[in-house]
Amino acid sequence: MNEKKKIRVLIAKPDLDGHDRGAKVVALALRDAGMEVAYTGLHQSIDQIVSSAIQESADVIGLSIMTGAHLPISLRLMERLKAEKMDDVKVAVGGVIPKKDIPKLKKIGVHAVFPGGTSFKEIAKTIRDLF
Repeated sequence: MNEKKKIRVLIAKPDLDGHDRGAKVVALALRDAGMEVAYTGLHQSIDQIVSSAIQESADVIGLSIMTGAHLPISLRLMERLKAEKMDDVKVAVGGVIPKKDIPKLKKIGVHAVFPGGTSFKEIAKTIRDLF
């Protein structure tokens, strides 16, 4: 990615997940790290998230998931991105993610996984390293 172009990140809270404090704090941290960040708000469907990613020209979609449904939600997103031929959009998932599920998320195409407690510095560096 061109060094002069800011990385555009869309932070989304999918489905019934109603806890967004962490998503908002991560959004601010990424903005402070020099990225352009859009936050979709609570209770977004996969279709809404993909539509927002298109509208925002997102380079990265960051899902914040606290419900434990990270595997099926991520799979649905990856399938939808593939159907839309948006293979160039990177996907990051954060929240309550058991370590044993990280390889499963990576196998379905998720580019980065941030379990609770991941530092903001590490999140920003990992996203930059995707490009």
